[in-house]
Amino acid sequence: MQLKKIKFRLFAPQLNEDEVVAITGNQPLLGNWAPEKAIYLTGRMFPQWEALLNLSTIAFPLEYKFIVVKKTTKDLCYWEEGENRIIEQVPDFKKNTVTVSGVPLRSPKAPRWKIAGTVIPVFSLRSKNSFGIGDIGDVKLLIDWAEQTGQRIIQLLPINDTTHSHTWRDSYPYSAISIYAIHPIYVSINMLGQLNNVKKRKKYEEIQEFLNNKESLDYEEVARQKQQYLYDYYWENRESIKKDAHFRDFCRKNEDWLLPYVVFTDNIEAYKSSDLSKWGNQAVYQRKSIEFLYKSGALDNDKVTFTYFVQYTLHQQLAEISKYAREKKILLKGDLPIGVNRTSVEAWSEKKLFNMEQQAGAPPDDFSQIGQNWSFPTYNWKKMEADGFQWWKKRLENLGKFFDCMRIDHILGFFRIWEIPLDYVEGLCGHFRPALPLTVEEIEQWGLRFNRLWTVPKIRKDNLEYFFGKDAAEITEKYLKSIDSKHFVLDKHCSTQQKIIHLPDTPEHVIQGLMQIANEVLFLEDPYEKGKYHPRISAKNAHVYNELSREEQAAFDRLYNDFFYVRHNEFWKETALKRLVPLLDSTDMLICGEDLGMIPASVHEVMEKLNILSLELGRLSKKMNSEFTDLQQVPYYSVCTTSTHDMNPIRAWWKEDAQKTQRYYNEALGYSGEAPAECSVEIAEQIVGNHLNAASMLTIIPLQDWFAIDDSIKQPDESKERINVPANPNHYWRYRMHITLEQLLQIRFFNRKIAAIIKNSGR
Repeated sequence: MQLKKIKFRLFAPQLNEDEVVAITGNQPLLGNWAPEKAIYLTGRMFPQWEALLNLSTIAFPLEYKFIVVKKTTKDLCYWEEGENRIIEQVPDFKKNTVTVSGVPLRSPKAPRWKIAGTVIPVFSLRSKNSFGIGDIGDVKLLIDWAEQTGQRIIQLLPINDTTHSHTWRDSYPYSAISIYAIHPIYVSINMLGQLNNVKKRKKYEEIQEFLNNKESLDYEEVARQKQQYLYDYYWENRESIKKDAHFRDFCRKNEDWLLPYVVFTDNIEAYKSSDLSKWGNQAVYQRKSIEFLYKSGALDNDKVTFTYFVQYTLHQQLAEISKYAREKKILLKGDLPIGVNRTSVEAWSEKKLFNMEQQAGAPPDDFSQIGQNWSFPTYNWKKMEADGFQWWKKRLENLGKFFDCMRIDHILGFFRIWEIPLDYVEGLCGHFRPALPLTVEEIEQWGLRFNRLWTVPKIRKDNLEYFFGKDAAEITEKYLKSIDSKHFVLDKHCSTQQKIIHLPDTPEHVIQGLMQIANEVLFLEDPYEKGKYHPRISAKNAHVYNELSREEQAAFDRLYNDFFYVRHNEFWKETALKRLVPLLDSTDMLICGEDLGMIPASVHEVMEKLNILSLELGRLSKKMNSEFTDLQQVPYYSVCTTSTHDMNPIRAWWKEDAQKTQRYYNEALGYSGEAPAECSVEIAEQIVGNHLNAASMLTIIPLQDWFAIDDSIKQPDESKERINVPANPNHYWRYRMHITLEQLLQIRFFNRKIAAIIKNSGR
């Protein structure tokens, strides 16, 4: 019988070369609080520190703290601050070893540890060895650049496989078809190796040069050519690959997700569609049937082995880059998308965990006035909770193999998700889930006599010209029908937004007008509890709101404000804690949350309680009645940045809204007079500097905004630097650096400038 052990893990990247972490506590094993008898942690996986103790040597409750000592002299440097850490009782062992990973090392009152870094999607990187797209190998060069400039962290966007249509639409990195599979497009050909066939090798070198010279990512051509290269490489090395012990071990350990992934991707090709309804008897996932086909040889064995090999290669390459970063003491920060594609391996093979009748998105915010519809299925949290959230824990465990920190995309989804009916394309007519919808009695208690017609999209006759101009009469006859002397509703053939966008031979202005009418409601009936209602988000902007009397508007406003800003605070707090605590207990990564948008009051309380770093931007304040953020007042446990991938970088943002820029120029930057039309190098450097000097633990600057601080480096056309436009669900993600990483590493004056700015900020 194996001994049960406890592994203590601590995130402590701030230690100097001659320092080490030790653990002491109320046990003889831990020295009974005597620092000289403490147990030392190993820093082999820096910035993670570990100590492994036998359970039989520990009595509970266990109280302990971490200390920092000199590596050579063993002299005590300091105790961590705060209360003792406590484990009240013997942990629940599902395996022979249980891992205890707490918050980062709590440094004493000495200056707090702060670092700077860069954020960039992998696909945006460019090097001489690229194949038309940034790849895992290019991250190594980015690590070298970070080291040269005094940066200590690199943040990447998701790299999961997103292939469901084999078109440029798959370029959206937050629409994963697998929570485990890495996108084959990110294989580093340079790390993989050359082909033996000289003729083919020369052909691919020509293709590589052609694709590398393109200004932006040609997603479809890159995906096609890389896949063909991988096929050719596999067939040249097929026999040795199959015999490779490391490869075979990877396949055995990961078969639970590899096999469904292989069959899923094979079905997309076989049926020329990711629409499960077109897959015949494969539409419903049957594990035993698939295993039988695989073991009986009915599945193409080489197709299976090839797909396994590609994933093995990707995971090995990422592990190598992760090891390289840790050797350089550069932290890698990953990204955990909140959703998965509606046609994904998990939505197919674990359907019970998803609500396929709804779609996830976000309510209106600074990024989109009509909200966002991501089209992802929402989660069946009750099913997930039943097994202790194993689905989420396995995701974090997998990411923890490669990353030291993790950004949880749209962390608000753990409190509540914005759920949109399948009939809708836009996000205005969504509702929060979970929520506490209102009964008719509750609505009327606010002084508003409920009218069920408020749940039916309709428009007044005298507003038709606003939507359709001089063509109003003709359009009304074709697309609307009268319900009384003053109102029209959408006709049956265009009664939903999904029907509207598929209307044949219909002018765009008509489509847009009909789409707006589909949003003309004051309340939405809850899909789970009939007879209960949600007020429509941003209802004051709807024409139907203007039909209310002043008294009714005042009553609706009171109801609305209570519903969205008061009613759910404790409810969502309890919901988030129930979901997040088990997840955070299962990982030792430093967790950061993307908490932008419509933020419930309880979000900051929960994030602070759980030591989840918030996201802070100077140009976007989270405080009511404050347009810009006071960067000196943001929490220490936060990530500060000048831009996100959903925004224009600072130079293009400067030109978005002249009035807002003027206010930012005067209020945030402290200048008097008129703001210049262009964001000069001096202004860009001040903006970057302000964010580096913020109170945040981490300041992570988009690569484009680093470029903005030097005229000789920056992209001549700032409009080409944007990564995503969230209001556009069909946006093509294709931004690439305009210079190579090799060139960047050689621009000494620019790199010294960045290093000096970072050093002067105390990071």
